[in-house]
Amino acid sequence: MAHIQVKDGTKIFYYDWGQGLPVVLIHGWPLTSASWECQARVLAESGHRVIAYDRRGFGQSDWAYGGYDFDTLASDLNELMESLDLKSATLVGFSMGSGEVARFLARYGSGRVAKAVLISAVTPYLLKTKDNPEGVEGKVFDQMVDALKQDRAEFLKNFWLKFYGRTMVHHTVSEALIEFTQMMAMTGSPKATIDLVRAWSETDFRKDLVRITVPTLVIHGTGDETVPIHVAGRRTATLIPGAELLEYDRAPHGLTVTSANRLNADLLEFLRRETVEKER
Repeated sequence: MAHIQVKDGTKIFYYDWGQGLPVVLIHGWPLTSASWECQARVLAESGHRVIAYDRRGFGQSDWAYGGYDFDTLASDLNELMESLDLKSATLVGFSMGSGEVARFLARYGSGRVAKAVLISAVTPYLLKTKDNPEGVEGKVFDQMVDALKQDRAEFLKNFWLKFYGRTMVHHTVSEALIEFTQMMAMTGSPKATIDLVRAWSETDFRKDLVRITVPTLVIHGTGDETVPIHVAGRRTATLIPGAELLEYDRAPHGLTVTSANRLNADLLEFLRRETVEKER
């Protein structure tokens, strides 16, 4: 199993599949790199080098006590990029992973990055404040934190239903898939799980987004009840210069699974298109 050790001593697990231009997959909260199952194999089989890693505190990475802020998370990503000497990479961030992409590009630039994809993004700023009236009331996140402290397993078990848009009528994913998702989440440190609710809900990425200069694709479901598109995806696409927005009609937050075939096709088309344009 492959790990890198970042500057504070935390070991970060990653897997590295295939050959070609690199695609770095950055998972959502509170998941692991295993959540990219539907994308990693297809991208590698289509001629890309795929690198996916477990965020500190999750999966097979160390349960560090601290560092659950986006400056540190972006630094972890930078150390991975440098350790593997990745060049002309595409960064693909899902949910809170979009925050790492935004903060990384704002702090470290695009010297190693050719393009970016933000899926079901938490950017630009989720918390409702005086200068961000479109955001979500802080009490929503307070209630999440309280529920996680009281019974993390029970809260997450119920969380996946909205995450995947699963109802009594619409079985968007199987019970087995929900169990797999719960298993991933429960490998996470309880402290990391709680601390990161504050990080992804309270971090303002607006200044980061306007500094992104690489071609960027934003993908968001119109049925996302976890991170509503009008709060996040549409605003994100507006702030990133030249960004392209794809709206998946009625798709929930977890569209990496529920819309896997469409997402894979859109990712591959975006990767091919930009590569062809650069070769001309």
